[in-house]
Amino acid sequence: MNIKKTIVASLLACMLPAAAMAKDIQVGVSMALFDDNFLTIVRTSIQQEMQKDGVKGQIEDAKGDVAQQLQQVQSFIGQGVDAIIVNPVDTNAVKPIMDQAKKAGVALVFVNRRPQAELTDKMAYVGSDSELAGRLQMEELAKAMHGKGNVAILLGDLANESTRDRTKGVEAVVAKYPNIKVVQKQTAKFMRNDAVDVVSNWLTAGDDIQAIASNNDEMAIGALQALGKNPNHILIAGVDGTPDALQMLKNGKMVATVFQDAKGQGEGAVQTAIKLAKGEEVQKVVNVPYQLITKDNMDKFTNRNQK
Repeated sequence: MNIKKTIVASLLACMLPAAAMAKDIQVGVSMALFDDNFLTIVRTSIQQEMQKDGVKGQIEDAKGDVAQQLQQVQSFIGQGVDAIIVNPVDTNAVKPIMDQAKKAGVALVFVNRRPQAELTDKMAYVGSDSELAGRLQMEELAKAMHGKGNVAILLGDLANESTRDRTKGVEAVVAKYPNIKVVQKQTAKFMRNDAVDVVSNWLTAGDDIQAIASNNDEMAIGALQALGKNPNHILIAGVDGTPDALQMLKNGKMVATVFQDAKGQGEGAVQTAIKLAKGEEVQKVVNVPYQLITKDNMDKFTNRNQK
């Protein structure tokens, strides 16, 4: 009798690893917007990391629509995925997504944009500390301004925590300089074309501006386009470290940008999703550090955020 039991037990033991391996991990990914240069790099990185790790799944475009993003998450849950990665459209509107994932017992990883809600079990955030980006950017601008003058802030999407936190970082540095004043603050929604319009309006209105702190590189480049061939010696800094921004740094048109590791965020999101799906412990917040880029150190960042 005992021999029989032992044989059955060892047969089961042999079968278990095969069964465990056969269950490929499936991940559903919902990105806030495909049509965004920085998020495209994050998305490509997620795609590559999923292929590398043999993870099955699909990546959907929420097209900046909160309702569509929630539908995508519901659809992933309906398909029986093991984990969901979300780059939120609105960081204040993540509660329904979290509720759905929790109810279904599906692992949920937010990437790049920090959700404004308490993360519970089987949830994590992979991204960077946006306030630090604003501080690094403004410290460099303040240095270039010799500690005096007027600064305008180009705000990103107002529904986004990175807009709030980067701006908070800029203002915290301005507060340390009695001779620097914020004279304009306006949203250009992280978009290059919107920034062209906003900055053109500032110039037309005759606003006295010595520097522009932009919440991202796309708007910083839009500001440069608005300034045209005669940049009026307005100093400009961005955030992200995109290839286009590095080109502007090289040409001496931008003072600084702040490297946000898109590749690191994408890879980190997939690795965290896999661990959560396997029931492993992960940090609630996986921080991918920002780094200041100036003309002096830009060489080491040149190929880091390629699409």
